Amino acid sequence: MTKKKTKEILRVVFIIASISSLWFVPWILVKAWILPLPGTVQEQVNEAIDHGFDGMIVYVDEASKPPAFYAAGWHDRKNKIPANPHALFKIASITKLYVAVATTKLVKDNRLFLDKTLADYFPELVRRIENADKITLRMMLQHKSGIPNFTDHPDYWKHPPNSREEALEFALDLPASFEPGEDYEYSNTNYMLISDLIDKVVGYSHQQYIKEEIMIPLELNNTYGSLSEVDIDDVMSGYYVGIDEDLKTDDSGLMIATAQDVGIFLRALNDGSVFNEGEQEIYSSIYVYEHGGLLPGYQSLAKYHKDLDMVVVQFMNTTNFDGYNWNLSQIVYNRIVKILKNRKSQ
Repeated sequence: MTKKKTKEILRVVFIIASISSLWFVPWILVKAWILPLPGTVQEQVNEAIDHGFDGMIVYVDEASKPPAFYAAGWHDRKNKIPANPHALFKIASITKLYVAVATTKLVKDNRLFLDKTLADYFPELVRRIENADKITLRMMLQHKSGIPNFTDHPDYWKHPPNSREEALEFALDLPASFEPGEDYEYSNTNYMLISDLIDKVVGYSHQQYIKEEIMIPLELNNTYGSLSEVDIDDVMSGYYVGIDEDLKTDDSGLMIATAQDVGIFLRALNDGSVFNEGEQEIYSSIYVYEHGGLLPGYQSLAKYHKDLDMVVVQFMNTTNFDGYNWNLSQIVYNRIVKILKNRKSQ
């Protein structure tokens, strides 16, 4: 076979392969990404609903300007109640920021110690969590413990736990993901154990401690430690694609807040006003300054943009763990930030 003929065959194969690969492109993401950028945040929020989200809230805190609120879609799909920018929302893993700040305060007060081990704090777990005598509180805060993530257990979603104790069982008696301190793996088990540790050290619930040390000083009057503290009608409904059930009554044990309260906390975290003297240095060595959250029916993104001196919080009440909803939410968030950046540069 001549070189010319071989090249021609390879060219045809390449074209066929390229065309075939288009079947696997997530076109919904491509569409969301390439659509012309709207001129306003509200237009982008409206556009996001067209991507399949039931409801959406955005809060923007730009320095020296009044806070801005945006919403579209449904607060409650069944009862046709429009999205309310001041609604309560399950903030899921954004809760970890509050837990990390609470831990920092206890470390500064010498009530917790970053280099003490899991075995020191929970001797009853030594035989049930591998390397318990090597895993430090610092490693747990930084997701470097190697403790398996209980939400990754296949039975967690088939048989959801009814308590923290049942949830923890999904992470016990398993091989470590890696040697402590040798790698990174995001694990909800770390922060559940840290929350329990705060309970043990202060002698009452970590939610109450967070309220006393963070929420009251910052006047976060629309932030709550659990679903039992709120009027359920004030909570934005949550939906999973393909399921009609409203998921807002499922109690994850994580925090609930308005977008504005999350935004106020996030600015205080980034400008240091949530900390007392000597605490921010500790915090900076153990955890991050932004976060996202994901639960069935709820996904959120909260970030301070230093270049803009701006906090942007985004809530969406539709999830699909088998689809592209999380990726879509990130695309929408980035487009909102770009709109705000364009506006600021004009």
